Amino acid sequence: MAVRRNINYLNKDFGALRNNLINYSQTYFPSTYTDFTNSSVGMMFIEQAAYVGDVLSFYMDNQIQENFLQYSRQLDNLFDMAYMYGYKPKVTGLAEVDIDFYQQVPAKMSGSEYIPDYDYALYIPTNTTVSTTGGSIINFTIQEPIDFSVSNSIDITSETVAALAGGNPTYYLLKKTRKSYSGTISSTSFSVGDPTEFLTIEIKDNNIAGILDVKDSNGNIWYEVDYLGQELVYDSIKNTNINDPNSSLDTDAPYLLQTKQVQNRFATRFLNERTLQLQFGSGNPADTTEEVIPNPFNVGLGLPFEQNKLTAAYSPTNFIFTNTYGVSPANTTLTVRYYTGGGVSSNVLANTTTNLNSTGIKFIQGGLNAATAQYVFDSLATNNPNGASGGKDGDTVEEIRQNSISNFTTQLRNVTADDYLVRALSMPAKYGKVSKAHTQKPKADEANTTLDLYVLTEDANNKLTTASNTIKNNLKRYIEQYRMIGDTISIKDAFVINFSVNFEIITYPNFNSNEVLESCIRALQVYFDTNRWQISQPIIIPDLFVLLDQLDGVQTVKNVFINNKTGTTKGYSQWAYDMKGANQNGTIFPSLDPSIFELRYPNTDIKGRVVNL
Repeated sequence: MAVRRNINYLNKDFGALRNNLINYSQTYFPSTYTDFTNSSVGMMFIEQAAYVGDVLSFYMDNQIQENFLQYSRQLDNLFDMAYMYGYKPKVTGLAEVDIDFYQQVPAKMSGSEYIPDYDYALYIPTNTTVSTTGGSIINFTIQEPIDFSVSNSIDITSETVAALAGGNPTYYLLKKTRKSYSGTISSTSFSVGDPTEFLTIEIKDNNIAGILDVKDSNGNIWYEVDYLGQELVYDSIKNTNINDPNSSLDTDAPYLLQTKQVQNRFATRFLNERTLQLQFGSGNPADTTEEVIPNPFNVGLGLPFEQNKLTAAYSPTNFIFTNTYGVSPANTTLTVRYYTGGGVSSNVLANTTTNLNSTGIKFIQGGLNAATAQYVFDSLATNNPNGASGGKDGDTVEEIRQNSISNFTTQLRNVTADDYLVRALSMPAKYGKVSKAHTQKPKADEANTTLDLYVLTEDANNKLTTASNTIKNNLKRYIEQYRMIGDTISIKDAFVINFSVNFEIITYPNFNSNEVLESCIRALQVYFDTNRWQISQPIIIPDLFVLLDQLDGVQTVKNVFINNKTGTTKGYSQWAYDMKGANQNGTIFPSLDPSIFELRYPNTDIKGRVVNL
């Protein structure tokens, strides 16, 4: 008959296990073994068993701990859990910096004036690299091409006289600025045979920042998505009107934003700090019917004969789903280009990115004078007036943990009005720059709209203006992927109200009146800087009194007047506004229809005078 044993499951460390084993032997085998001295053979076996138990207990506790995001310490486990929460850990962070690109062009006569000869304008392609000189070489890559012959509000080409002869310009210096990212483009290829469900390939390299593109040997492009069930991606189309001088519409957005359904797609995930995995779809490339509309026949019990057991992926922006999660490549060679680099060392100092890789740079026009063309080409130069920033050595353990929790909470959805505001302002500038944005609930007669989004952009002179239809269409498509099902967003134009400032002050006798006036004007210019103002922000006149009164030399502020400026022929907005009627107890409120106050010409629209007591 079996004897029931009392086993203590609470003892987990070496000492407790050792004592428990001794007690167990003394209780159930009192006559079998009695020598429990430290040097006995029996104690050797007891302590070996306790050792094994302690080690196993440690690893069991550790593995349980590693299954929880809050307590995990191992990067491989944190990587896995981060993807479960929808966050993609970063093994390196790219630094970014604004790099100025320069070239000279000869001058030519246009009527009675000298102008730059843009026939000699150069074209610098995407992914051109600029590197630092001296010490450790850091490469920076531009992600947008440079066409010196194009100038608009988004992509300004500045002109200055570079050389004179007889008082007349002989060469002009052209400048463009591009945001550049630290990193080098690397490439690797993979041969693929028969189609394989959820084909995975791995790239092993140091400091992988991300995928640039994936193409197969048949010329097909494969698109990166956040998850394989996502079939809609953004596609950039060159805006042909951007270079059309005869076009009065839609010339302020270099690219048109389009959504595109793609079957050739892949998702990425880091397995560890040196391995990036690419996973492709499960479908057959020959089968192009992957979209399924939910209906009572395919949304149900999930029996074996129904819709592939309902193995479907739902898209939050499109009430259709796919059975295949995209197609799988077959009988081809995949070429993957990816970025490597970044890190803290890529935060280079100012005036260091001066070595331009000229590969691929060319003239747009042909039939140029060879000597002049060579001189122009040799004039190419680059520099970063400010240092690079943003480079980091990858997510730390705690950063992965906190970013995963934060990402899971938001889930890239626009839930509040502020979410839509942030998304509008974060749209890439190549689709049109949204300079100002404001959200509010629709009026009572707009019951079919969930939220009104008011936007403004900037013209070529960096003055606020109405956004074109192209920008608004791009914005609509951009925020679509973040829109909650049921939300209806109406994108509208905000109004611009221009104004001038006149003030009167009394100065102290021992101060230079002109210098005090200049100080007051500079302070008001900073205060009314358009970058500091938002739609529906009021002008608080008492704040202006306080601002001026605190300046050196100002004894008393007597008056501050805010006057409306209007008239398109004078360069102002067309909208007139009753400043006096909108003034309530010293606060000038904007209109009920969302508007913004803009001091359009701060150098001329701020005037002050010194008066006597």
